This record gives sequence, structure tokens and C-alpha cells, in this order.
Amino acid sequence: MKKIEAIIKPFKLDEVREALSEVGVTGLTVTEVKGFGRQKGHTELYRGAEYVVDFLPKIKVELVVAEATVDAAIEAIIKAARTGKIGDGKIFIMPVEQIVRIRTGETNEAAI
Repeated sequence: MKKIEAIIKPFKLDEVREALSEVGVTGLTVTEVKGFGRQKGHTELYRGAEYVVDFLPKIKVELVVAEATVDAAIEAIIKAARTGKIGDGKIFIMPVEQIVRIRTGETNEAAI
């Protein structure tokens, strides 16, 4: 089992969710986050004053999938989230040792 964390642009969330659903992902967690990478933020004008926005709004999508689904899930995220412009985001893949569903006590693959 692997945990996939994807940092994406906010307006791409619905497309990513639909793409993951199509490859069999049944659940995910979404968090509104802020950050920056190579973009380094940008400047904005507000009431005549210019100021720097260092942290840009992003969405973090987290999901845990079986080994057999990892590549399909990653491809789905890439296809749905890519705009071709700087700031499209990143995907992180980490191993998951164990999962326990609190309600039923199911573990690992049965708990996904």
C-alpha cells in the first residue's frame, strides 16, 4: 500500500477527483494549503500599494491505494492537474505499513 500526496492548483480539484474515481479510487482527503516552489510568489496591487504574496493557495489531496493502483492513480493525477505552466504542483508517494478502519476493525487492503 502507498500513500499519495498531491499538491495541485485549486481549480483543478474537481478534475483530479473525477480522474481518480475513474481509476477506482474510492476515498481521499482534501486540505487547503499554502506554499511556494519555483514560483516564489508574486506581487499584487491593493488600494494603490504593492505587496508580495509569498505563499500561494494550493490544494493537498491525500489518498492511500493498493500497490496495483499506484501507477494508474499517479497518471490520473498528472493528466487532470497539468496545465503546462509553472506551479502545477508535485506528487509524493510514501509506503504505508498498516491501515485500521476504526468502525469495523478491518485492516490493510480491506480497510482502504
